[in-house]
Amino acid sequence: MNKAELVDAVADKANVTKKQAEVVISAAVDVIMDAVADGDKVTLVGFGAFEPRERKAREGRNPKTGEKMEIPATKVPAFSAGKLFKEKVSPPAPPAPTPGKKK
Repeated sequence: MNKAELVDAVADKANVTKKQAEVVISAAVDVIMDAVADGDKVTLVGFGAFEPRERKAREGRNPKTGEKMEIPATKVPAFSAGKLFKEKVSPPAPPAPTPGKKK
């Protein structure tokens, strides 16, 4: 699903115009990106959390020359899915039947 399809689905589900849905989705994405860029964690209970994570400096290789080089530490955005989201994607398996008592 791309952004246009998401806008259509949200507009239909929320009973609003596509323009209204597009404005809200764009604003929400902008707010989340700004917050994470500022070092904040954004949690949507049940859905998940967006947060910045620190990637440590490490040694790598230049793919063209093969020479060793230092890759500096950097911040990267990360998303952790919430419990409800995980269960929606992969429902828990039903418990295995327990063997009955023999008489």
